[in-house]
Amino acid sequence: MSPTDAAAQRAEALRRIREIFDERIPFNKVLGLRVDGLDPDRVTLRFAMRPELVGNFAVGSLHGGVISAVLDTAGGVIALLGLMKRARRDDEAITVERFARVGTIDLRVDYLRPGLGASFTAEATILRAGRRVTVAQMELRNESGTQVAVGTATYIVS
Repeated sequence: MSPTDAAAQRAEALRRIREIFDERIPFNKVLGLRVDGLDPDRVTLRFAMRPELVGNFAVGSLHGGVISAVLDTAGGVIALLGLMKRARRDDEAITVERFARVGTIDLRVDYLRPGLGASFTAEATILRAGRRVTVAQMELRNESGTQVAVGTATYIVS
């Protein structure tokens, strides 16, 4: 396969991942999540604050479940990208069958401060990608860059 063909396959695989997470997962739509950046080494997701996402009505901060769900989603995306990175051919890694094999084994979230802001960004990176298990690190920040929460998760990828 030529470098041009490989680059085209990689671009198509990334387009498919974006479509899966932006359009085909109903819960991501409920949260208002959008993929902002896809790179084999870093994923960035964004969403806007809405009244439906508030957990503490007195201060108007994000619900803790929203925070954990967003961090888990970011970790799942980077785990899927880890599969793609390890594959011999990009198009083989991003099939519905492969996507269906990614699942959360463990998720730890540290809530550092209230989730206050108009919009939020979640980023995820891989700490370790194995044949069966991937470990990811995630963080959530508001639009001014204030870190709201961090997380670490383990995903089954086989």
